[in-house]
Amino acid sequence: MHRVLVVDDDPDTAESFRLLFRAWGHRAAAASDGPSALALAEAFRPEVAFIDVMLPGMDGYEVAHGLRVTPGLEHSLLVAVTGLTPGGGRAAPHGDFDLYLTKPVEPDELRRLLDSLAEGAG
Repeated sequence: MHRVLVVDDDPDTAESFRLLFRAWGHRAAAASDGPSALALAEAFRPEVAFIDVMLPGMDGYEVAHGLRVTPGLEHSLLVAVTGLTPGGGRAAPHGDFDLYLTKPVEPDELRRLLDSLAEGAG
């Protein structure tokens, strides 16, 4: 199982996904803004982070960059979650993100992604 960080400016959305990941057996934490996410990530050490691109004050790109330069988090899988990607589905990496998912993200897609990481680690 993985340590999963969820960052979304809507606290209900962040908490819902945190609970979903926990129900699937992962350790999960949630933050609602960039500075909180970076502080939480230092202690939590996520292997995967789902980060909303549109955050107040510090956007998701800045959060992703902050995670990339944090010792021990350089190789975390960083997934942008955004309504900004045209066409829906997955898009190519950009900036410090490894993958883009377009909102609304289906829980089954998240589960397949996490399952594929587990298979790759095995």
